[in-house]
Amino acid sequence: MNQKTAIVTGSSSGIGKEISLILARNGYNTFATMRNLDKASELKFIADSENLQSLHFEQLDVTNPNSVQDAITNINNKTGRIDILVNNAGYGLIGAFEDTSIDEVKDQYETNFFGLIRTTQAVLPIMRKQESGLIVNISSGVGRFGIPTLSSYASTKFALEGLTESMSYELEPFGIRTVLVEPGVIKTNFFNSTIVAKKSQDSNSPYHGFMRSMEKNFTELMKNNSSTPEYVAKVVLESITADNPKLRYLAGQDVEQWMDAKRKMTDEEFHNMFKQM
Repeated sequence: MNQKTAIVTGSSSGIGKEISLILARNGYNTFATMRNLDKASELKFIADSENLQSLHFEQLDVTNPNSVQDAITNINNKTGRIDILVNNAGYGLIGAFEDTSIDEVKDQYETNFFGLIRTTQAVLPIMRKQESGLIVNISSGVGRFGIPTLSSYASTKFALEGLTESMSYELEPFGIRTVLVEPGVIKTNFFNSTIVAKKSQDSNSPYHGFMRSMEKNFTELMKNNSSTPEYVAKVVLESITADNPKLRYLAGQDVEQWMDAKRKMTDEEFHNMFKQM
């Protein structure tokens, strides 16, 4: 009865999968959620091979209000409590800003930002009643600084940073804490599942050369200066187990270096640094 219950969104692969595993391995009653449970086969295989009886699976589509409410209600009915929500579901949208359609931007926000709002608002009444809880929002280094070709994705993370920091004041009196985990470039299938804006795929786009250059830079970063999803999961566990969790946790040597540079540089110097990458 004293076992804490954790929910992780976007758990079918990458960071979400590793967060679900590390929480279950450390004794948390963990619900790995995802839009399509058919994609849970790898995670289920690991859970079976390790006999992780504390790892469970629940269908949850963050873009569907009914799916969100049904999942949270089902989990709460099974466990009687929800102690931790890790908002991880999201995807990347790459493209020059001018080439990105308003519908592509809206779809990005529907998952990365409004989806997080749905899940968080669904668990808050339960956490308030308990007078305890922790919301861990997986942000990004680009929630602290913008970089070219990721304007839409970065803007969802900037919005997430402001939302999390603002609601922390409102929730602390109810015993609920909020945390931001900010990964850098991570060795996952993130870029394989990233959507490229349709117009930016056109070789006639005025930004085509710029896109090719950034693609090369991302490939080099993935190869030489990226962290693993397991590393991010360890940072998440650190935040969850802390007696007094910080608001922000950086997760990756690259993002630590970038943030150190940003603290020491003027905006113009930081801008020029990225132009030279």
